[in-house]
Amino acid sequence: MAINQEQKTQPSITRAQFGVTTSGEEISSYTLKNNKGTEAVVINFGAILQSLKTADKSGQLADIVLGYDSLAEYQKNPHYLGATIGRFGNRIANGRCAIDGKEYTFAVNNGPNHLHGGLEGFDKKVWSAEGVLNESSAGVILKLTSPDGDQGYPGTLDVTVEYKLTNDDELIISYHATTDKTTIINLTNHSYFNLKGEGDILAHQLYIPSTQMTPVNSAQIPTGEICSVLDTPFDFTNAKEIGRDIDADNEQIHYGSGYDHNYVLNKSADELTLAAEAYEPSSGRVLTISTTEPGFQLYTGNFLDGFEAKNRIAGKNAAFCIEPQHVPDAPNQSVFKSTELKPGDLYRSEMRLKFSVK
Repeated sequence: MAINQEQKTQPSITRAQFGVTTSGEEISSYTLKNNKGTEAVVINFGAILQSLKTADKSGQLADIVLGYDSLAEYQKNPHYLGATIGRFGNRIANGRCAIDGKEYTFAVNNGPNHLHGGLEGFDKKVWSAEGVLNESSAGVILKLTSPDGDQGYPGTLDVTVEYKLTNDDELIISYHATTDKTTIINLTNHSYFNLKGEGDILAHQLYIPSTQMTPVNSAQIPTGEICSVLDTPFDFTNAKEIGRDIDADNEQIHYGSGYDHNYVLNKSADELTLAAEAYEPSSGRVLTISTTEPGFQLYTGNFLDGFEAKNRIAGKNAAFCIEPQHVPDAPNQSVFKSTELKPGDLYRSEMRLKFSVK
């Protein structure tokens, strides 16, 4: 389907039933459209971005994120497609850390590590949702209360996630949270992008301005170092194909079976900063991602195993993730910025996805 000037309309929101959970809760989808015809679909199970349709250089729409057609698949979702991740995105070594001086333990669900908030993280929760519409954007606000002790985390956490699709072709994802007891928090979105809408992402051109990353050990836990990427396979300071060095004979590449590493952004404050820009030559699509977070995880779908994702098969390197976040295992490594949230403080984070063509 092509989008032309005559088809442009005002932003809109359409709500529909997406399914019923195994516990009997009705789940809704919220289809957000801007005045250019760009479309994002969010479901209130897992606060998940289920679909994202953007135009190529010919005006043809295609879905550029991996996802599922059914709620039953999202209730499993082993690869966290499109999900809101919490309370703590990425890995915590050995499923334990100290919070406010007390030792806490969490489920070990990724080798020896705790990953993405545990066995029933925010990606498996039913969120309340409400659409928000005005002349310049269509959005949905999702809310969740995570009780004290949820997945082992201390404190009752009240979380808000907002998706807002603007007429400037930006999808803005913002997070707010408060707690009644000191806890840790590291929220992100786990969407998998393929700007062609099919095939693999090895020919995508990727630009990352960051000159630093946090190397990991064989269990994919940061070593505590911050290293230069310059003149290594992790150097994207000049745009290059994702596939160019993805199989390089490099210890870090071997540990991640490709790219599965945290980049440190070149900033000291929480201002919105460019994280990465991806370009797919055949479609002309460009995706620019900015964040207020101190870094992001680059993941190139190294463990996607050929499952059915909507109308396609998702195998290895079928998509890539840019997940804005704090450094993995930060609660155990004081060299990295703290992820503690205390009563009376407000957690805030924002990421922006900008769509264009060239």
